[in-house]
Amino acid sequence: MSDTPLGRFVWHEVMTTGKDAARSFYPRVTGWGTSTWNGGDEPYEMWMNGEVPVGGLMDLPAPDVPPCWLVYLSTPDIDATLGKVRDCGGAVLNEMAVPEVGRFAIIADPQGGVIAVLEPEGDTPGHDGAPNAGEFSWHELATTDADAAWAFYSEVFGWEATSRMDMGDMGFYQMFSRGARPLGGIFNGPPDMPAVGWLPYVMVPDVQAAAETVTALGGKLLREPMEVPGGDFIAHCMDPQGVAFAVHATAGDGEDQE
Repeated sequence: MSDTPLGRFVWHEVMTTGKDAARSFYPRVTGWGTSTWNGGDEPYEMWMNGEVPVGGLMDLPAPDVPPCWLVYLSTPDIDATLGKVRDCGGAVLNEMAVPEVGRFAIIADPQGGVIAVLEPEGDTPGHDGAPNAGEFSWHELATTDADAAWAFYSEVFGWEATSRMDMGDMGFYQMFSRGARPLGGIFNGPPDMPAVGWLPYVMVPDVQAAAETVTALGGKLLREPMEVPGGDFIAHCMDPQGVAFAVHATAGDGEDQE
């Protein structure tokens, strides 16, 4: 059996209407570089954090797919995981195998949130330590039924509930981890939120500076830089092609960002 862990966030793929624009935008916000992998049928562009690949860059695969970040979770046994997805009320939307990479599938949770699953052929991307600048640090699911979504993901991927934050009429923000590594939160999206989906956070040295870069490059701020419980700083952003993401700095890095 593979040493691949279950439920680690391992890859992040931006699906966009403008690869050239995205290639110009994200490195200036996050500090990433790019590299091309030529092991598949077509060249595949990757986001590089230093020498480490953290994600990919793709054209939209179909006209009905909205621009988005597609987040991947690891599994040591994709067949078992997909069986559990179906048993728990989710749907398997697509399956594929890529030589030298592994098998993956795109799934939808019972509330319609879309995420991908990867059984890697070689080493599992990512790590379980504290995130560094340029790495993805937090993952947030806005959904229509947070309790049901949490039941699905915790059963399928083995995540552990940590703390819950009361959000008043919107219910609770359920935070979760995989072992000692905090991973993210699940909550009921506000009524005016257009869609269910995952929002990835990228660690940056300075949230205020990153937010200013976003707007200078034609993106938008969906939520202005703010301090969150625990002292970290975040901002919710949208790139010029309409893809939502967030930036995050730890309390020590963000002391002068207000």
